[in-house]
Amino acid sequence: MDKSPDAWGPRRSGGGGKANLASCLVATVFLILVAGAVVVVFLVFFRPRDPKIQVDGVQFPGFSAANGTVSFTFAQYAAVRNPNRAAFSHYDSTLQLVYAGNQVGFMFIPAGQIDGGRTQYMAASFTVDSFPLAAAPPPGGSMEVESRMRVKGRVRVLRFFTHNVEATAGCRVVVSAANGAVLGFRC
Repeated sequence: MDKSPDAWGPRRSGGGGKANLASCLVATVFLILVAGAVVVVFLVFFRPRDPKIQVDGVQFPGFSAANGTVSFTFAQYAAVRNPNRAAFSHYDSTLQLVYAGNQVGFMFIPAGQIDGGRTQYMAASFTVDSFPLAAAPPPGGSMEVESRMRVKGRVRVLRFFTHNVEATAGCRVVVSAANGAVLGFRC
């Protein structure tokens, strides 16, 4: 009842190596294609995008002009939209007011978080100290200031990958030099 190794037939040696190599190559190519498809899907659906800033309004309450100088409180209302699927954590964000190339007002925007696909409304106001006008405007004249808002932060995609994103908005605002009424603004 003892079976000898020859009872199963002769052993093959050497011929199966090419078939194993071909199988490994096919499996490797398949895995590379699957990995490539995963990367493409990731880049299409989870690609981090910069937030969008829309300035809704600008006001100058408490405006006063005397002896060629002006002082006022600057108020800006903006909406920041996060187009990403993941939350956007913003920090180190600023609002800057520029007149005739010189910074006349500045404010840090407090850090916060905007959920994916959501819009956060922001209202910022600060007092601008008295500064001289570049040229004395005629009675009923106007002056132009520039508002620069910068929101920067990070988006964490799939809880593993962190991407830094930033959005800026610059608005030119024309203001009546007599009473501080906003005559128009363009962003």
